[in-house]
Amino acid sequence: MHPDWIVPDWPAPAGVRALCTTRAGGVSQGPWASLNLGDHVGDAPAAVQVNRSRLADATVARPVFLQQVHGTGVVSLDDPALAHGTPADACVATVPGRACTIMVADCLPVLLADRAGHAVGAAHAGWRGLAGGVLESACGRLRADAKAEHGRGAIELVAWLGPCIGPEAFEVGSEVRAAFVAQDAGAAVCFRPAAGAGQWWADLPGLARRRLAAAGVASVHGNDGSTAWCTVANASRFFSHRRDALRLGSSGRMAACIWRV
Repeated sequence: MHPDWIVPDWPAPAGVRALCTTRAGGVSQGPWASLNLGDHVGDAPAAVQVNRSRLADATVARPVFLQQVHGTGVVSLDDPALAHGTPADACVATVPGRACTIMVADCLPVLLADRAGHAVGAAHAGWRGLAGGVLESACGRLRADAKAEHGRGAIELVAWLGPCIGPEAFEVGSEVRAAFVAQDAGAAVCFRPAAGAGQWWADLPGLARRRLAAAGVASVHGNDGSTAWCTVANASRFFSHRRDALRLGSSGRMAACIWRV
């Protein structure tokens, strides 16, 4: 594992492993330098394959890459026929060796596990998916699969939030704020007025923490909204679509992974 990659600091159950890549440790060039894991952003396919192989070697598992569509769909990696590119924005697994994998370059990756370690999951939480309920869908599926696996009582979950666009960089329109406040009036605390009329600075990890709390997840770790976690502010460490897509023509993708051993 590259020393710059992030190993989550959270109370993961025994037998559960997780990591989040940065842009370090790969072979891609240009705006994708160096560990781009996205095969849909214009990078050389051969370079992406080398980068993905390095991730697989580091996890000693099989990362499964979804076609993320900013929705709320959840799939199970327990299906051995599930292929790379399956359209979904969250995935779960109870089978060891299947790495739930979410690619990001500003959106928020959320890793999940049940306290007993019987099931793990990952979700892609951009603002559309977050407002649509992707975290609630992922938590519900994870609880159902964990209960089916060991069938005992309430299923307690823990969550880890990875790097994403920070609240000093994520400017959105009034429609985004309205989408959250309509469901949770308290979500207004996650928005600050920006300079432009009808524009707001949005706290994406703060919104995710509220949605997780409403879904019954009390143990949430990782991204606290500070600058160190911001993909836009840390160009040497993180890819950022918002920062680089227009300026450089594209941006690479990082990945957050969780799996059972």
